[in-house]
Amino acid sequence: MNIVAEQSTIPELIRNIVANIHPEDHTFLIHKVKDAWVEISYKQALEKIDALSAWFLNIGIKKGDRLALIIENGPDYVYYDQALQQIGAVNTSIYPTLSESEMEYILNDSEARTVLAGNPFLFRKVLKIANNCKSLIRIIPAFDGFEKFSNGLQLNAGVVGFAQVIEEGLALVDEYRPAINAAREAILPTDLSCLIYTSGTTGTPKGVMLTHHNLTENCKVSLYQIPNVDKDDLFLSFLPLSHVFERTATYYICMNKGCKIAFAQSLELLAKNMAEVKPTIMCCVPRLLERIHDKAIKNGQSAGGVKTKIFNWALKTGREYRLTNEAGKTPGILLSARQKLADKLVFSKIKEKTGGRLKMLLSGGGALPKNVGEFFGDIDIKLLEGFGLTETSPVMAITENDRIIYGTVGRIIRGIEVGIQNVDTKHIYTKQTYENFNPDLETEEGEIIVRGHCVMKGYWKKPEETAAVIDSEGWFHTGDIGRFYRGNLQITDRLKNMLVNAYGKNVYPTPVENTYLKSPKIEQVFLIGDKREYITAILVPGREMLQETFKLGDDFFEKPELFIEDKEITDWVSQDVKRLSNELAKFERIKNFKVKRNPFSMEAGEITPTLKAKRKVIEKKYAEVIDDLYNGEDEAE
Repeated sequence: MNIVAEQSTIPELIRNIVANIHPEDHTFLIHKVKDAWVEISYKQALEKIDALSAWFLNIGIKKGDRLALIIENGPDYVYYDQALQQIGAVNTSIYPTLSESEMEYILNDSEARTVLAGNPFLFRKVLKIANNCKSLIRIIPAFDGFEKFSNGLQLNAGVVGFAQVIEEGLALVDEYRPAINAAREAILPTDLSCLIYTSGTTGTPKGVMLTHHNLTENCKVSLYQIPNVDKDDLFLSFLPLSHVFERTATYYICMNKGCKIAFAQSLELLAKNMAEVKPTIMCCVPRLLERIHDKAIKNGQSAGGVKTKIFNWALKTGREYRLTNEAGKTPGILLSARQKLADKLVFSKIKEKTGGRLKMLLSGGGALPKNVGEFFGDIDIKLLEGFGLTETSPVMAITENDRIIYGTVGRIIRGIEVGIQNVDTKHIYTKQTYENFNPDLETEEGEIIVRGHCVMKGYWKKPEETAAVIDSEGWFHTGDIGRFYRGNLQITDRLKNMLVNAYGKNVYPTPVENTYLKSPKIEQVFLIGDKREYITAILVPGREMLQETFKLGDDFFEKPELFIEDKEITDWVSQDVKRLSNELAKFERIKNFKVKRNPFSMEAGEITPTLKAKRKVIEKKYAEVIDDLYNGEDEAE
């Protein structure tokens, strides 16, 4: 077991790798340039990192200054981040999908001094708002030919290309080497490492202040529960590094262990990139895993004849084999032989699409439906879940490598306390730590609260908002509802998502939505019913299945009508709504619904970059449609 060294600041991590884990010419980063995958060594990366640090110091950047990034995942993100971190500056990453007004707010609120723009589209956005950002002194486009967009503009901040910055920095490194080393050594674990702005589902985004200790300690204790992460592993990174999950669970975990990081070209090319790169570990969000599950089931069931019978037999065998292991028993000779055959005939074909070397998936950013987790276990792909928020660095709990309880997000990590608090009375039912773990513990539901090393320093320049979530005893109130089940933490929903119907019944949307998402016909579910007599929903059908079933062209999804009124289609969706409703309590069942033509999207401002629905936005935008759901006849019953 290769336990991580005791580094306590971000810049120490990469220095530890080249000192104790890998030679400096070992591959660190991998990305695709045109048609070829290019490998970058630690030595090559460190040369650019030090050059950037020298350049930052030369233009007057000092400890504590905020430097912004609006860029997709890639080596340039790493260079820029490591360069600013080692001189004590603060990483302020901005989601590339945000609007110009949201970007402007974050640049001004953080008082960012520089901003790295990843492509022409993002650069043009920055140019439009740059003169409204008083603290900005440099705009750094990370692509060639940027001059055609900025020439002739009267800008308060200077514009200099990323390649030129590195070139100028290389000439300055020798002069600034002593200052860089002194700055790196002066960083304290309690110093601010980054500002990560919340997605603003309930109001103005808030800058979450995370320290070097928050992040390095979070990586270290997480690795105790997943010790099979190895220095020879290869991670494929595709979730945004502007979000804390990917930054910690991929980028900084790799910086702890010396793993290689390959950057996917895009979500659209992810499947192709997986086959090319052949990763051993990937971080994912539940929705992607649901899509993999749905596609595998659809392909297996639609094959027909003997192939479908073999597929169903293999899944049944895989489930029996998994359950035997989970019960602590050793599978017999016959079951083991059947499992090997199932793997050869079916599971290996699914695994080949991931590159064939995948030993583990890490799921975060939301609770994973239990049936999806079980599916990956049945086909013998290890799937571990973690849970946390931006404000908790992020991990609070993570599945242990050798004890997977599907439908839960794992065991509490070391060094923190997690409590379950009654929402109304504020009574704390239980306080759990790593040390007092009880595999038989089951508790009532309540709000999840936490205190310890993972809790943020606070919200940037917002003491009142900080005090509202961190109480006088140091408990951070997550706003998530959950309980302990078989010793593991189990998430029910967000407190603010809870619907209270007209009869006072509490309905948590996430588990209800996940029940309906078992249908391959349904891609998205938005539940409605707060202060209403019954539950309704806006449903988004799976486009591929809808097209195949009704022989629809792409033009069907380009029509101006937002909702599908075709009775044949709504009846088709209704079949699965009625079938799955039997798994729910009567007051949780969908009694009426509308079928939305296209998915809720970030571009429309309906979901966050982490794919969570912006409830208030959606309810306001579709208020008329929602009212109609309570004026017509029930469709689902």
